[in-house]
Formats: sequence, C-alpha cells, structure tokens
Amino acid sequence: MIKKRIEKDTLGEVEIPVDAYWGPQTQRAIENFGGISGHRPSRGYIWATASVKIAAAMTHRDLELIPADNADAIIQAASEVQSGKLDDHFVVDVYQAGAGTSHNMNANEVIANRALEILGYGRGEYEFIHPNNHVNMAQSTNDVIPTALRLLILRESAQLTEVLQHSAAEFRNKSAEFKDVLKSGRTHLQDAAPVSLGQEFGGYAEAIERAINNIYEARKKLLEIGLGGSATGTGLNVHPEYRQLVAKNLADITGFDIKPAADYFWAMQSMGPLVDFSALLGNLALEISRIMNDLRLMASGPTTGLKEISFPPVQPGSSIMPGKVNPVMAEMMNMVCFSVIGYQQSVLWAAGAGQLELNVMMPLISFSIGEQIKILTGGLSAFNEKALKGISADRESCRRYLENSYGLATALNTIIGYENAAAVVKEAERTGCSIKEAILKKGILDEKEIERVLDPELLTQPGIPKIN
Repeated sequence: MIKKRIEKDTLGEVEIPVDAYWGPQTQRAIENFGGISGHRPSRGYIWATASVKIAAAMTHRDLELIPADNADAIIQAASEVQSGKLDDHFVVDVYQAGAGTSHNMNANEVIANRALEILGYGRGEYEFIHPNNHVNMAQSTNDVIPTALRLLILRESAQLTEVLQHSAAEFRNKSAEFKDVLKSGRTHLQDAAPVSLGQEFGGYAEAIERAINNIYEARKKLLEIGLGGSATGTGLNVHPEYRQLVAKNLADITGFDIKPAADYFWAMQSMGPLVDFSALLGNLALEISRIMNDLRLMASGPTTGLKEISFPPVQPGSSIMPGKVNPVMAEMMNMVCFSVIGYQQSVLWAAGAGQLELNVMMPLISFSIGEQIKILTGGLSAFNEKALKGISADRESCRRYLENSYGLATALNTIIGYENAAAVVKEAERTGCSIKEAILKKGILDEKEIERVLDPELLTQPGIPKIN
C-alpha cells in the first residue's frame, strides 16, 4: 500500500502519495488525464517553467512582497527543479487542462513543498509558503505558459542549430569532394543538361544554411515576453515595477536577451511567433525530406537503379533477401520530417483555437513544437554520423550516364538551333546511339568540334558553347 497524506484545495480533500512533492491540483490532474498518452513534460519545458518561477521570486523578494527567507527558499527549490533534480514529480500528461493550468500548478506545488522542506516545515503546510499565493504571486497560467514556451524554444533550438551547422558543413565537404564528378542532370526525372555531383551537394548545403539563418531570425521574435500580464493582460495583482524587473531577472537567469512585450494583450492572445517558428521547422522538414528523396534515388540499385552514390552499410536490409542493404538512415529522416510536418499542423489548429484574451491550447503547442525540435535534432544528428559523412560517389556510373545523356544536346542550341538539336536527339533515340554519334552521323560537327562543344566541365559552368 502506498502511504497517503491528505491535502485540501477549493474542491475539497485529496489523497496524495506521502513522498510526492506535488499537491492536490496536480493529483486531480493525474486522476483526470493520467491515462491519455503517457507523455510528461520535457526536460526543457520543466527548465523553462522553473526559470519563470525563479525570476518571479527574485523580483518579489527585491520588491519586498515576499519575505527574503521565504523567497530564497522558493528560489532554491525552483533552482533544483530547473536543474532536473525533481523531474520525477512533474507527472501531468501533456494532454491536460486548457492553457496549461495543470502544468503550472504542478510546478507551483512541487516548488512550494520543496521550499517548505528547505525551511523545516512539512509538505502541505501552505500557511507558510503557498503554491498560489507565493510561488505563483503576480502570475497566471496565462502569462507563465506563453513565456515558458518561448524559453523552451530558445533553449532547445540552440542544439538544433548546432546539428544543422554540422549537416551544412558535411554537405559542403561532400560538395568539394565531388566537384569533379560530372553526371547527367535530371529534370522531370528525364535526361537534362550536365551537372557535377558537387554542385548538387552544394545546393543541399545552401538549403540547410538558409534554414539556419531563418531560425536565428525567428528566435529574435521569441524574446518579447508577456510575463506580468497576469490573467488577461491588464496586470491585475501585479506590482507596477514587476514587468521590467522580472524580464531583467529572467534574462540574467537564462542568458537570453528577454524584453517586456510591447503589448501584453497581444502577447497573451496571439501565438503568432510560435506559429512562425513551427512553420519554419515544417519548411525545413520539407527541404530535408526532398534532399533525402534525392539521395535515396541516387543511391538506388545497386544493379537496377542509378547507383551514383552509396551510403555506408549500417544494417542488413531484408529479412528474406540475402545481402540486401537499404538506405535506412535516409528513410528514417523522411519519417522524422513527415512527423515534424504533422506536428506543425497541430500547432496551426491549436493556435487558431484561441479565443478573446487567451489561447487554451498551449499545452498542445508546447508539446508539438518541442517534439518538432527534438526529433529533428536527434534524427539529423544520427544521419550526419551514420550516413552523410560516409557517402561515396560511384564515378563510373556518373560518367556512363553523362556520356549517354540526351541532355548533352542542350549545348547544340546556340550552334545549330533548337529544332536541329531536337532532330539529333530523335536520331539518337531511333538508332540507340549516343548524342555524340548522332552528331557525327548527321555531319553537323566533326570530332574536334564535338569535343569542344560537349566538354562536360564547360557545360557545368555559365557560358555559351562555341565551335572555336
């Protein structure tokens, strides 16, 4: 039997495990939402919430609204929460009461009971330190959660950008390594003008680098916080100096350049900056998924596909076909990207469900963006290590496709005209010969002229092909 203690909230008595730091409102949330998903708040979200509580307690201590001893105990308890010492006591499912009231009260109760313990009191002796009156002083779920959400993204996206920088650097390295690997370009999955494998990988690097810049810009929009708006943005029950001081304290605690919102009503009503960040991650996922599709296509084979590149083999690819090896890391990244885009849809619907002074769907927004960041970071980190840095080029396959590509005829446009060049392609298709052989058959150019016009290195750079 689990030993219980009895606490009270405004609805009556509640039985709580005697060793739990949480209180009655958290216990009710466990009973109401405990069997929904099994997902609890992430480490980053707990850190962000605790950071808000530390900043608030510091501010109220300095404003002499909470006795220094009590405030210091709250700060110490919240700091322990911030560092991860009490994560096991954050037990509310991510699908919970609207706006995140259950999560906010989970934090308030854990911090209050730990602060009581620090001061030598028992858990539940809230006449000395109260979850609402002291830990949550001048706060509401309605300004705490939007602030914590911003802090969560600022913290977790820093690691994502590091992983993306590694991805971009690896693609740049491959671009340099493959710069002399000439191949047929493909548009509509048909033969097109030549490119180098290095140019393709350089394009992938550019896409990732631009995404990194977009993340840096989006992070700036998250530095405005509405902490001090209280329940509806008016600042009811908030000291007039609180907003500026709590923002400064929060900046000092987190290292982020936090600033008070220009409009506190907007900060509580609108999820705009969060939607922007989620959409940015969705767009990044589209880019990465596109790149994975390209890499899987170029690695197809080894005897019936393109076989222009190879991934390092990391595991057997079939339970029945011996010797089969699949591009599993790229397949994993595709699935990660699809999930990121799915979470973006959750954010969009949740953000649009806000009404009047509050968006009550913030728990879903928090979970969804947190998952977007987490799986992109983890997936890319694994892909970089297990696949990207070990990609190799099959130079022979690339050369063979290039020499037989009908896309080479594009170089004839400025010499014999589009229609005559099309006739060369038709001749090659009819007879099964190469473009070079078709040109010779028709007597359009001689051997030396063909070599000059169809020089693959020149064809992959800006310029107009000439006979002499």
